[in-house]
Amino acid sequence: MSTSTMAARTTEPQQVTRAKGTMKDGRRRSIVSIVTLTILGLMWCLPTLGLLVTSFRTRDDAATSGWWTALLNPFGQGWTLSNYSTVFTQADMGNAFINSLVVAIPATIIPIMFAAFASYAFTFMDFPGKDVLFIIIVAVLVVPIQVAFQPLLDLLGPRGLGISGQYIAVWLLHTGFGMPLAIYTLRNYMSTLPRSIVESAKIDGCGHFQTFWKLVAPMSMPAIAAFATLQFLWVWNDLLIAKLFLKSENTTVIVKLQGLLGTQGQGQELLTAGAFISMVVPMLVFVLLQRFLVRGMTSGAVKG
Repeated sequence: MSTSTMAARTTEPQQVTRAKGTMKDGRRRSIVSIVTLTILGLMWCLPTLGLLVTSFRTRDDAATSGWWTALLNPFGQGWTLSNYSTVFTQADMGNAFINSLVVAIPATIIPIMFAAFASYAFTFMDFPGKDVLFIIIVAVLVVPIQVAFQPLLDLLGPRGLGISGQYIAVWLLHTGFGMPLAIYTLRNYMSTLPRSIVESAKIDGCGHFQTFWKLVAPMSMPAIAAFATLQFLWVWNDLLIAKLFLKSENTTVIVKLQGLLGTQGQGQELLTAGAFISMVVPMLVFVLLQRFLVRGMTSGAVKG
């Protein structure tokens, strides 16, 4: 065999063949795990499917038979769209949906912004009491938010700042309650980043502000997206803060959903339609950002 032929063969890209029934890392696929996870996934989706089916049924049909009977005999059921039309027209769910977006988006961006700066300081800067301050912030995670409602009602109410009932009050509350978890998550992730990159930026004359925006923030995007997902879902599904610190005209979709059911049980046929409407945005956010959620939560979990 000539030397040129051998050189040509050595320069050809070597394709790694993967055996059938194995994953990318070489481990064999477990049939038991696949079947188990498939069953668990179906069981997890069953309540959502039942909610969707029931939202298109009349109150009498939903009270006399299960939602699975509608799937087994779809042509023998009384399907209706009146639940959704009533929710949007009488319950004013459309404005509440917009109010939820107005509350959730700033209440997600603001704590991320402040927590990212604080996490950078806890990771790459030295100042007196840094460790003690970080321990205090993490310790706040175990304090229930309900214990702060009465003092905050006085602080933000007419006897205090007088902003209770406005969006800014809810933004400040969600920012304060979300900051400890955000700082803990982002600081643990930033501590896994190579410090040599930050030191090289300092040698090149970059300040902390430039280093953060050009290096640390882009590299921390998985953790930022992970916390953004958790914070958005928490704010969107929040009931207590929106019910206590917002007025009826600017309240969120979750509060409207809670008010659909009367004291005598009237309006229960509207709950399924309203609940499914309130689930649309969180489901989209989770599906679009789930890979960032897994990466961000697992990357910073081994160091910190």
